[in-house]
Amino acid sequence: MNVMEKSKFCAHFLNGSAEAWSSYRQAINLAQDVLYKNFATLPQPFSGIQVEELASLLETEEICPEKGKDLTDVLKYIGEAVLKHSVAVHHPACSAHLHCPPLTAALAAETMISAANQSMDSWDQSPAATMLEEKIVHWLCRLFYGDGRSGDGVFTSGGTQSNLMGLLLARDRFLKERLGWNVKEKGLPAEANKMRILCSEAAHFTVKQAAALLGLGENAVIKIRTDQNFRICLHHLDQQLHYLRSQGLMPFALAATAGTTDFGSIDPLHECSIRARQFGLWLHVDAAYGGALILSDQHKHQLDGIEAADSITVDFHKLFYQPVSCGAFLVKDATCFDLLKSHADYLNPEEDELLGVPNLVGKSIQTTRRFDALKLFVSMQVIGHSQFAGMIDHTLDIAQAAAQMITDDPRLQLINPHPSLNAVVFRYLPCKKTEGSEQLPRQNQINRAIRRSLLHSGKVVLAQTKVNGMYCLKLTMLNPRITLSDVKCILDQVKQAGSQYEA
Repeated sequence: MNVMEKSKFCAHFLNGSAEAWSSYRQAINLAQDVLYKNFATLPQPFSGIQVEELASLLETEEICPEKGKDLTDVLKYIGEAVLKHSVAVHHPACSAHLHCPPLTAALAAETMISAANQSMDSWDQSPAATMLEEKIVHWLCRLFYGDGRSGDGVFTSGGTQSNLMGLLLARDRFLKERLGWNVKEKGLPAEANKMRILCSEAAHFTVKQAAALLGLGENAVIKIRTDQNFRICLHHLDQQLHYLRSQGLMPFALAATAGTTDFGSIDPLHECSIRARQFGLWLHVDAAYGGALILSDQHKHQLDGIEAADSITVDFHKLFYQPVSCGAFLVKDATCFDLLKSHADYLNPEEDELLGVPNLVGKSIQTTRRFDALKLFVSMQVIGHSQFAGMIDHTLDIAQAAAQMITDDPRLQLINPHPSLNAVVFRYLPCKKTEGSEQLPRQNQINRAIRRSLLHSGKVVLAQTKVNGMYCLKLTMLNPRITLSDVKCILDQVKQAGSQYEA
């Protein structure tokens, strides 16, 4: 290639030239127009398109044509084939998962994050970004730990990564202090097959996943029964802790949950911390869902005891209303990160540490990492504490009202009578009763059909789950725009679909 020809690529990259800036602005404006026409204005939460039809629609375009196309044509295709058939997370009837509508301020920050393209592994790839992330992490430590001066943390892709990091540090600290064993250097010792993690049966599946990835196996996870509010049963926890010790096994971590996926239930964190101290356990709190309550004067008491946690998972792409993905992992004692720290001469040499240069890769199991802290910072600055709390409080109030609405309706059955957060689990009850052993299978069949029918119509996107063999529906009301009228409309659609299926 002739070196003189390189300038012809200038317009394809953001830089200070007039040509490049014009190209960038045109691309962003085109994207905005397509987004508005094909996504922001969608009249219902989903198009209802079927799998086969969507697969056929996406097969029409070659991934990498020999000659490039005009951006206008490409984005128009994306609008028609992708955006129109995406779930409209901003629609109040999109109430299935822990999948929030993102704040506009955060979307503005995303344009800066993608354009600046800072990599959060080393200082020389992200100097100002590193300092801002550290500032936000220290604020989070003060928020959750009170003082927080000895704490530290790092931004993550979300709860799965944060939970893995919590149990990784718990495993390695236990083996170092109990057996004088360095896992990073030697791998797992023979005694590792005796190690046990305790969590409630309603805990996130990633606790078992983490145990498997850490070489302990899923069987190392001891599931504790839950009480009538789907919180960890302390009596059963005590029984299991004493039993494990009596069998010569080694419980080393207790994973409490502040906001279970199905019910939003919050384990009694203070009581869990007492057991953790008594038995020498690492207390990890998965607050991916419920961590946002820390901003609410009305509801933050539900997190009492979280300040005793050795590590905390908190997600911002749930009740902090950030675009996917954005989470954080926090530790009470910053020196715990020494258990996973490694140095590479080409990335984070040891002399950098001696000079006080902050290379964040030493606190993460990721290397290349986005500057996600920026969108949280921009959102906090624009929305402010009181309005953030107000949005969270509103969704919890709506959930309580929805629970009462379901309780008062003879065609519906509420499964979690006292929602801790904004998830409400319920069932449709058929008008015609089925006799004997056929009743539950018939009810399950109808509730499955209701969810499928509503999804295929595109009118309502509900979640599904099973409780004690019962197939249930779930409203996850993260959206601060949702009203009681919206809830009533959703429940009416559920009953209408149920009646049609029965008929």
